Amino acid sequence: MGCPEVPARYDAIVEALRQAGLLEKLHHLKPRLATKPEILLCHTDAYVRLVAREVAAGAGALSTGDTGICTKSLEVALNAAGGVLQALDAVINGSVVNAFCLVRPPGHRATAERGMGFCIFNNVALAARYAQKKYNIRKVLIVDWDLHHGNGTQEIFYDDDTVSCFTPHQYALYSGTGAAEETGRGQGLGFNLNCPVPPGAGRKEILEAFEEKLVPAMRSFQPNLVLVSAGFDARLGDPLGKLALTDQDFADLTGIVLAIAHKYAHDRLVSVLEGGYELEGLGQAVAAHIRKLSSQPV
Repeated sequence: MGCPEVPARYDAIVEALRQAGLLEKLHHLKPRLATKPEILLCHTDAYVRLVAREVAAGAGALSTGDTGICTKSLEVALNAAGGVLQALDAVINGSVVNAFCLVRPPGHRATAERGMGFCIFNNVALAARYAQKKYNIRKVLIVDWDLHHGNGTQEIFYDDDTVSCFTPHQYALYSGTGAAEETGRGQGLGFNLNCPVPPGAGRKEILEAFEEKLVPAMRSFQPNLVLVSAGFDARLGDPLGKLALTDQDFADLTGIVLAIAHKYAHDRLVSVLEGGYELEGLGQAVAAHIRKLSSQPV
């Protein structure tokens, strides 16, 4: 199988939303290019320059690992990050209640100085830092339900007690991180919640993690903003994993994060596409997610 992170993922989601009668009901936000100072909120200058240099040189992949690129990749990645920041502005300013960002490439495996696992810039991490810098948001919850562990997000916030990362994932997949014992360091100790599950796990294991670990942890953390790294490769039938979530399961997970946002964060929630590589299933799962997001108020 070739690289599954392809433009057809975007098309499949748009078509699924159209068929579900959702597309015309949504408020569409035009993306913008993220600025270099915004990207530097999470990434090093040396890494940003490396991406620009390798894209300009026509490289087929980033030298930092496992991320295909082309001559448009920097522009696309900056639009993805900027689009997420646009959505965050709209949510904070109250022009929309919540937002789903249909962007690619994904971002949660990009560290401060390394793109990897299809990811160039860490869109969700950038949104967290942008919210804190521009709007003085104090505490941010990042829920990452992608099949794979969001090692980049974890690394960026590992010492930080203002961002709590909750990550259920299939254990022992790329990138080999995400053990339950990885709970943070220094001031960040206890704010990183990894919930690895075995192949074959599904609704029981993952909803249990949400209900028994995430919900109690948020009673003390009380986030002012909720961000979701919404990967749909944990869906039954995805070619990259062996988890078994259904479309209804994704709707129910969405309900849990909506309830947290409602209780602690004035409903402020921004969801960002990560993985999901079986095209028909990806579209259906996103439609279920957006349908639930549209069901506000909680």
